[in-house]
Amino acid sequence: MGLIWKVKIQVCQPINKFPFVCNALLCQTCVIIFTQKEHKIPKASIIIVNFNGGEWLARSVASVLGQNEPDFECFIVDNGSTDESIATLPKLDDRFKIMELGKNTGFAAANNKAAKLAKAPWIALLNPDAFARKDWLEQLLKATKLAPNITMVGSTQYLALADTPTLDGAGDCYHISGIAFRAGHGKQISPPKTGPKTGLVFGPCAAAGLYNREKFVSMGGFDERFFCYHEDVDLAFRMQLAGGDCVQSAEAIVDHVSSGISDKVPEFAVYHGTRNRIWTFFKNMPWPLLILLTPLHIGANLAYLWWALFRKGRFKPTLRGVKDGIAGLPQTFRDRRAVQKTRTVRSIEMLNKFTWSPIKVVTRGIHIRAFSKYSQK
Repeated sequence: MGLIWKVKIQVCQPINKFPFVCNALLCQTCVIIFTQKEHKIPKASIIIVNFNGGEWLARSVASVLGQNEPDFECFIVDNGSTDESIATLPKLDDRFKIMELGKNTGFAAANNKAAKLAKAPWIALLNPDAFARKDWLEQLLKATKLAPNITMVGSTQYLALADTPTLDGAGDCYHISGIAFRAGHGKQISPPKTGPKTGLVFGPCAAAGLYNREKFVSMGGFDERFFCYHEDVDLAFRMQLAGGDCVQSAEAIVDHVSSGISDKVPEFAVYHGTRNRIWTFFKNMPWPLLILLTPLHIGANLAYLWWALFRKGRFKPTLRGVKDGIAGLPQTFRDRRAVQKTRTVRSIEMLNKFTWSPIKVVTRGIHIRAFSKYSQK
């Protein structure tokens, strides 16, 4: 993967005085041309963003090393960890690059930094507490060919620490009220007969998602204002508006501890999830739908506040998230202008991509849409 120089030598006749010396050194009839060989382009660039990943990081990296598809590069981006988790890694080959940022820049910014350096046409994100099955990358790349306009692919995630096969998620869904949820979370479903099928979803969970690199970078990647949480839903919304689509792959499987790191600070997760949910809705929803659905969004956030009253440690960060979400709306509406300029999909088409059933929100029901006869190649 390193830089390789090829040397092309056109040999001339040696001069009489110095028969052992190439004439190029004296008469320049011998031409030496250095041409730079292009970097070998890998099939995928894997990005692992670590922040105090502890014991999980080495296991996650080991799962990458064990992939059936070896043609990749991997960026391990450390966000100022203090647990020496980077030091636990074994000696890695030259496909791996470790980037130590020195401070916690956030999940969004760290991924963006690596994505800008990536060479592959696809970038595969993997959480440091997610462990890829051997054919994970191979299956993700296969899924990109299932339909036109695919810019995202989601993995099927199982809970790594569960005693029985239990889903962590089968793609991200987006309800018309502006509530996003990880479909199937907590459901005991065994692959392959009763597991989730392959089809279309709103977006991938960024714990193990694949993105078209060109689209990712040109759209600005994850919104760094979000810091973390809901940034994958926001990006999926923007890609959907621009005409992209997302395949949820039943065959690309990871085992995920699921908030094995962030659960140490649940208030942090609740706050950012609440604030960023508000920003995602007002930043991306097309104007006709924004006018129509804003009352539903307000009602949904009030319902979350009511529900948080009865959950220990959740009310204060939820309330703070709502307050800061509203306070940040002026900047959100400024960002909205750029998003809506890239929109190519009509409002009525977006309605078909949303989840309508409130029961699916409450139960985290799976909502995978079948490929239409027009969408498949």
